[in-house]
Amino acid sequence: MTRMTVSADPQGRLSDAWRFAVGTGRFELALRRDYQDSLALIQRDIGFRHIRGHGLLSDGVGVHRPYEYAGERRVHHSFTYVDQVVDAYLDLGIRPFVELGFMPTGLASGDQTVFWWRGNVTPPESHQEWADLVRATVAHLVDRYGLDEVRGWPIEVWNEPNLEPFWLGADRDAYHHLYEVSAHAVKEVDASLQVGGPAISPGADEWLAPFAEFVTERQVPVDFVSRHAYTSGPARHVPFGTHQTLAPATDLLTQFAAPRRHLAGTALADRPVHITEFNSSYRPDNPIHDTAFHAAYLAPVLAAGGDLVDSFAYWTFSDVFEEAGIPTALFHGGFGLLTHRQIKKPTYHLYAFMARLGPEVLARGDDHLVTRHADGRVAVLAWAPVDVTGRSPAPDRHPLALSIPLGTPATTSAFLLRSSVSEEAGNAWAAWAEMGRPRSPGLRQLDALREAAEPSRTHRALPVVAGRVEVDLTLTRHEVTLVELTPVADETPPWWDAGRLLGAEPGDHR
Repeated sequence: MTRMTVSADPQGRLSDAWRFAVGTGRFELALRRDYQDSLALIQRDIGFRHIRGHGLLSDGVGVHRPYEYAGERRVHHSFTYVDQVVDAYLDLGIRPFVELGFMPTGLASGDQTVFWWRGNVTPPESHQEWADLVRATVAHLVDRYGLDEVRGWPIEVWNEPNLEPFWLGADRDAYHHLYEVSAHAVKEVDASLQVGGPAISPGADEWLAPFAEFVTERQVPVDFVSRHAYTSGPARHVPFGTHQTLAPATDLLTQFAAPRRHLAGTALADRPVHITEFNSSYRPDNPIHDTAFHAAYLAPVLAAGGDLVDSFAYWTFSDVFEEAGIPTALFHGGFGLLTHRQIKKPTYHLYAFMARLGPEVLARGDDHLVTRHADGRVAVLAWAPVDVTGRSPAPDRHPLALSIPLGTPATTSAFLLRSSVSEEAGNAWAAWAEMGRPRSPGLRQLDALREAAEPSRTHRALPVVAGRVEVDLTLTRHEVTLVELTPVADETPPWWDAGRLLGAEPGDHR
């Protein structure tokens, strides 16, 4: 096994694009206790900056309220639920990444809907009334939370308009018109507010150049460009579940890079790029999301994605999510980092490990990322390789040897703390399977699953020789591990003698 010598000189800064935003189920789900408990846990351990989901303007939030008075149709804009949700977000230290959608029934031009909760996906009957709705919503946010606050909230127009299920006929020209009306309405509230799109799905990059041409010709404001990224193949359905093939994780990075490649030479070439949804599968009932495989699969994406885009938002933080209906079991293949009732999945720990890395990058590799904190601590994220074909099992052992700079020339010892998730550790999904896959676990079972979900942790002292510590890791199948190294300042008192723990006199070895 070849030992890699890690440079003491920083090789760059670790981008925080991975934590800029995270996805969520539809807007009004944030009113639920389980949702807020889950988000509080996420924010404590990870600390995302923004949160994005569908349905802000759908009927379940009740913003658009047409009525008739004195023989005339009028519209009242109500923000009762909006205020409760956004207040809760801000209390938890997270800010909206606003998505303008879907169409309120009272403004819709048709009855086509998407998802179990029936978000309307048709253009507005009146673009003027839609503009009024957008303007009123954004103005309310500014009035309630202040311009300085809201100008930091990106505002995205619609969701995946290139797909017929999300936009009537996947009509590109109709979307361009909606974007134009929406962007101007946002800027009429204040020119410093951020607005962007087109929030396209994978495989629709041919929308980008025409979008750039349209907004340039019409002088429509665009502050950022958005796209989604997934790597799963056709869905093979079973009752209450889906199975799919996966492309290698590097395909996600290729997708992240696509907008800048397609927009090169256009007026949008220099705009920030936000991947406002990404995951392996686009299905909320694919069990791959719950596995240790998934954490190891996504580790290289989190480690490198920030070199390509300004943000990439994991879809989603919690299984409190109902696009395909109400889940039929605790573990059901949901998108979330957490199940209902706050049970952590292995991918949750991948994110929590990322949150404990330092800002200086000392080394990168196909299976590791070495970082340093300002106080000299070193943190290493390492992961075992995965095989997306499923034809050959991943190796049971994956070695990694590093020579890491640590401390000053006077440092002689390092404290190593290692936290790991794998097929055997921090894998509540495996524990649930061993329980017999109970659909509604009892309280004792939930407690057991929470304990099984915690990473394994080991610690030891390592010698530091000439300012370096030798770290030898052996990763098990689908393991993701965080190694934290701290220089030791020994404060052991001179009278300490471990041999006297049971009362023996000095030198008494009987």
